[in-house]
Amino acid sequence: MNILKTLALTLTIVTASSCNNKSNKTTSEKVSEVKTELKKEKTMKVLFVLTSHDQLGDTGKKTGFWVEEFASPYYSLLDKGADITIATPKGGAAPIDPSSDSPDAATEATDRFNKDDAAKAKIANTSKLSDINADDFDAVFYPGGHGPLWDLANDATSIALIEKFNTQEKPVAFVCHAPAALKGVKGTDGKPLVNGKKVTGFTNTEEAAVGLTDVVPFLVEDMLSENGGIYSKKEDWAAYAIQDGNLITGQNPASSELVAEKLLESLK
Repeated sequence: MNILKTLALTLTIVTASSCNNKSNKTTSEKVSEVKTELKKEKTMKVLFVLTSHDQLGDTGKKTGFWVEEFASPYYSLLDKGADITIATPKGGAAPIDPSSDSPDAATEATDRFNKDDAAKAKIANTSKLSDINADDFDAVFYPGGHGPLWDLANDATSIALIEKFNTQEKPVAFVCHAPAALKGVKGTDGKPLVNGKKVTGFTNTEEAAVGLTDVVPFLVEDMLSENGGIYSKKEDWAAYAIQDGNLITGQNPASSELVAEKLLESLK
């Protein structure tokens, strides 16, 4: 009789142990699934918008986007796991400003870009801006170069896209000449988006220093101020970026990394 009791007790313990193991396994699997789901949710999807314009006014010289202003933020975000899509008004190859590809303009980020066949392939085959849906992204970033002064400043698709990102309270970031893309953008109040907001961008004196004051269609500093922006700057060529709400702007090529840092912080 004692043997039967002992056997019954042993079977009960084994059964309970087996159930606990199954329960633990199920809990472990659920935790793993939750972690996987959280990891998926944390993937940042960022849109980069580049210019399609490659003519520097009537000078006969070429322009486009400034490599450093693309490369530094691109790698800052990419290295943090961001999923980056690149678009232009026309789609296809985005023109590189030749001056930004010279040894004088080289940085660690531009050197990395020059060796990065995957990144160069993306630049050679950008998406068309009209095919982009703001709902698919967490933020948008506009690198500069003189090109945006001619196309993105007046591009209805770009303007509508920025307005939608802003309505959704997602980060919208610009550096150097790229704030030109804000020229026709309205805020939710119907006023210029930059009205009453702290902003910066390529300075009048920096434009004069590169000898293009009379070539460009407008000066970024003047446009931002005329649209009601609370414009500020540091000395020429100094790194400077400022954020007001979801709007992030940087003064010049040296400011691109600072803009990327603020954008990353906004996405946390």
